[in-house]
Amino acid sequence: MDERYIRSVEIDWAQLPKDTWLRGIPALDYLGRLQFTRSITFFAGENGTGKSTLLEGIAEACGFNPEGGTIHYRFSTFDEGTGLSQALRVSRGYKRPPFGYFFRAESFFNVASQAEVYRHRSLGEPPKEVYYARYGGRSLHEQSHGESFLAWFQSCNDQGLYLMDEPEAALSPQRQLALLIQMVRMARKGAQFIVASHSPILLGAPDAAIFHFDEQGVHPCTYEETGSYQLTRLFLDEKDRLLHQLLREEEME
Repeated sequence: MDERYIRSVEIDWAQLPKDTWLRGIPALDYLGRLQFTRSITFFAGENGTGKSTLLEGIAEACGFNPEGGTIHYRFSTFDEGTGLSQALRVSRGYKRPPFGYFFRAESFFNVASQAEVYRHRSLGEPPKEVYYARYGGRSLHEQSHGESFLAWFQSCNDQGLYLMDEPEAALSPQRQLALLIQMVRMARKGAQFIVASHSPILLGAPDAAIFHFDEQGVHPCTYEETGSYQLTRLFLDEKDRLLHQLLREEEME
């Protein structure tokens, strides 16, 4: 039996204005039903191709705060809602996730600040070391971006739903590898991940599904077909030649 928390998504364009800017994103305009058949799914592709937009829409449709956090986080520092969540048809699995989190690298500072607000509102003001146990024993603002995120993530529920937008932005290559291992371990125990990423490390997760977003729509691809893998390999194998060529082209313009 399929135990994934999210099985598929599709856009009901009739629920959106005809002149919505979302139609200007080819990958979304051509999107049919996107099915999730693996425990780890990646959205790959260039900037501006709709990866994060779709991920945010899925997150909102599932009840998460647009800026990130658990479903209990309710705050807003800037209203950038696209309206996509209202038009998304999300097919869910037969059971609800016992825990979930929407991680956005660009707004993690805001989530960390809101965690402090919630701590002060907590009944009886629990000791800091108790409240911060999930974050490695310290406030998120007392750690680096990467330290706090990884410390928090390693304490998460193996049975949860995790939506992540470019988590590599907070992590060194070594910690990206640590995150990959943790994701795989959790996925094998029942967690589901949907991740928008450019990281050639994270995209290499075994048994993951990868959807490539481009001008022709959204289509499955292999790890070796991703631009992140191809460009990274080219740079590592032929760094001097590549840089020489690019710098020469720049000088000629």
